[in-house]
Amino acid sequence: MKQPDEIFSIVTALKDEYPEGICSLQYDKDYELLFATRLAAQCTDERVNQVTPALFARFPSLDALAEAEVSEVEQYIHSCGFFRTKAKDIVAASQMLLSEFEGRVPHTMEELLRLPGVGRKTANLILGDIYHVPGVVIVDTHCIRICALLGLTDGTKDPGKAETQLRAILPAEESNDFCHRLVLHGRAVCRARRPDCDNCTLRPHCDFFQREHSQDDS
Repeated sequence: MKQPDEIFSIVTALKDEYPEGICSLQYDKDYELLFATRLAAQCTDERVNQVTPALFARFPSLDALAEAEVSEVEQYIHSCGFFRTKAKDIVAASQMLLSEFEGRVPHTMEELLRLPGVGRKTANLILGDIYHVPGVVIVDTHCIRICALLGLTDGTKDPGKAETQLRAILPAEESNDFCHRLVLHGRAVCRARRPDCDNCTLRPHCDFFQREHSQDDS
């Protein structure tokens, strides 16, 4: 595992490369981020950002979403995949937010996980981006893959284990933005199918690159 000074160097390098460590999902209201994140499951953020403006224009309030016909919500989110389950979750979560949380998105992990369709990834995103809770770790496919390559985790593909390992080593005040920057880096440079190692700012700290480089030299 990495030493604290090298972890700091990785965090700093990503911060320099991507100064704005923000979520790429577009939203105006807290609950819109909650539902956009639900739609992003097994779908690209780019596609979700194409879909949500029309969805939230048709249903401009939490009350409107809570009263919506699931079948109509399905029509707006069809291209996001798994649209039937996602539409059902959005309507049910809207109803729960109104009936149990006075129309506000909860601010604790335990309460967020009670909402239909909300897992730890979504809950951590809300806690970090909306409530700025320190120490949250948003584990997605980019995070799992890149952290394994860097040697920040033991290579686990289990989101829960990766979250635990990263929480233990990342500076609490940096962890949320760090995860967003990993997503940006995964799209721009460290792509799953063709990583651009030659132009990667993290190359000096990457266990994968060091292994590959040593093999090339041998």
